[in-house]
Amino acid sequence: MKSTVLFVILDQYADWEAAYISSSITMLGQGDYSIKTVALTKDYVQSIGGFRIMPDYDIKSVPDEYEALILIGGMTWRNENAQQLKELAIDCYKKGKVLGGICDASAFLGTIGILNDVNHTSNDLNDLKQWAGSAYTGEKRYIAKQAVSDKNIITANGTAPLEFAKEILVALKVADNEKIMDWYNFHKLGYYTAPMPKM
Repeated sequence: MKSTVLFVILDQYADWEAAYISSSITMLGQGDYSIKTVALTKDYVQSIGGFRIMPDYDIKSVPDEYEALILIGGMTWRNENAQQLKELAIDCYKKGKVLGGICDASAFLGTIGILNDVNHTSNDLNDLKQWAGSAYTGEKRYIAKQAVSDKNIITANGTAPLEFAKEILVALKVADNEKIMDWYNFHKLGYYTAPMPKM
């Protein structure tokens, strides 16, 4: 039976942040994983780049069985509607499943108290503190790094889609670490510098 990885996409989501993760899970996971999308409703969601996706689930129809919940960044995480995802994210966290957030989606995790007891990063600490307010007390655990993984919580800033993808691949054990690093180095360093990854 395939393990399901859920991608949460809101209107004006950052399509490039999702692409590295979904494609690498599919390629390296050798068919063991099923990629599904979640949105606030079942209506089309349009990315920053203009791709339109019909989500598999809305927030009321998310399956109980899934391996990871990945919150993709974008332009509308600060809208009040995004708070409808609070319960889903907290449930994922409490169950110890892999929970990821990149760019503004990482800061969203701060607004619902999930980053207080784990090492984490985001776009900017001061912005995170201002947006999350009293819900965020994890300043001492903030790390100014591209991506941070701690206790199945993975966070990244908006310039780190590759680092974010790598940490998710490792957390899910999609492949052995050598294959994951080969994949990462190939995309990070480029075709003529990195060795061709072994699939």
